[in-house]
Amino acid sequence: MQYDIIIVGGGAVGLATALQILEKNPSSKVLVIEKEPGVARHQTGNNSGVIHSGLYYKPGSLKAKNCIHGYHLLIDFCKHNEVPFELCGKIVVATEPGELPLLKTLFERGRQNGLQNLKLLNPSELREHEPHVAGIAGIFVPQTGIVDYKVVAEKYAERIQNLGGTIALGEKVIDVQLGTEVVVATQKSTYSGKLMINCAGLYSDKIARLTSPHIDVKVIPFRGEYYKLKKEKEYLVKNLIYPVPDPNFPFLGVHFTRMAKGGVEAGPNAVLAFKREGYKKTDINIAELGESLAWPGFQKVAYKYWKTGFGEMYRSFSKAAFTKALQKLLPEIQEGDLEHGGSGVRAQACDRTGGLVDDFLIIEEQHVINICNAPSPAATSSLSIGETVATRALQKLGLTL
Repeated sequence: MQYDIIIVGGGAVGLATALQILEKNPSSKVLVIEKEPGVARHQTGNNSGVIHSGLYYKPGSLKAKNCIHGYHLLIDFCKHNEVPFELCGKIVVATEPGELPLLKTLFERGRQNGLQNLKLLNPSELREHEPHVAGIAGIFVPQTGIVDYKVVAEKYAERIQNLGGTIALGEKVIDVQLGTEVVVATQKSTYSGKLMINCAGLYSDKIARLTSPHIDVKVIPFRGEYYKLKKEKEYLVKNLIYPVPDPNFPFLGVHFTRMAKGGVEAGPNAVLAFKREGYKKTDINIAELGESLAWPGFQKVAYKYWKTGFGEMYRSFSKAAFTKALQKLLPEIQEGDLEHGGSGVRAQACDRTGGLVDDFLIIEEQHVINICNAPSPAATSSLSIGETVATRALQKLGLTL
């Protein structure tokens, strides 16, 4: 079957890209291929459901630009498509003096990124927002919100089909051949198109290497495990409570999140997953684990962050240690207040030199656009990333915008 554009991956970014292409050029023939029986089954459907404001990201970076623009596009989309969401705000909390310079830097970064009405908080003001929190200073970020991204993605899919796009579910891409066109083979069918867009998330590097073997990054899967607050303890958290993040590590630390679908999550940690889609400790794929461990970049990351990594792994197996980390923010939390929640796996690109790729990474070839790194805040940014990629794709094909 012949298409203008074939998109591999039915998560938020792949679907948003298809939607933006069809809205810019309704006559284009667009196919989304997803290996699962439904959309948003991996990163999109297993994240914490936060609508990120753009506070954390380096001014001028793709993350900053796309998060802030994507934030407004997402809010408008939810309003127009009756997707429930709430802009409840969050606090970022410093619990010790050594974190104060980082907190101030974060505040200034947020202002540089155009966030209005950020407010520095003293201890009493912190407790006005979250009465049970412990901290010596903080930031209130009013823009932050919550939404169920699985519902968002399903609405993207509905709009794509209403605009004439095609979504092929339950089809795993097994080969891609380039010539005068792109030929994409799944275990069920073969499709041809003028351009392929790779939005395969946890397998984006593998799909990229089918056509671009020189790409020198590898996706390393990090599992984030959550606990849930027991119903009778949910009063301890009004909205969202975050720590000051470690600037050298691309994760935000354990935090508390009120969920759009109800309940309060606590976490996540960040541990190496032994399988790319390894949501449980017992999920192991020897070949995929071997690839991660053999990658020179990961070896350098492990050497550099071994102490942090050991702490994360220890918390994975010790509920007491996980509770202790949470008590830095909420001293009243006890081990018995927590029950096991879900988990997600983050696709974190790592280069050969040991750099955990901090920004979104989009690599273009003649007939292919590869999105090789799109972790958080990709769900918030999805419509902006989609808009950027859609524009490039349509220009490549000489189609009108």
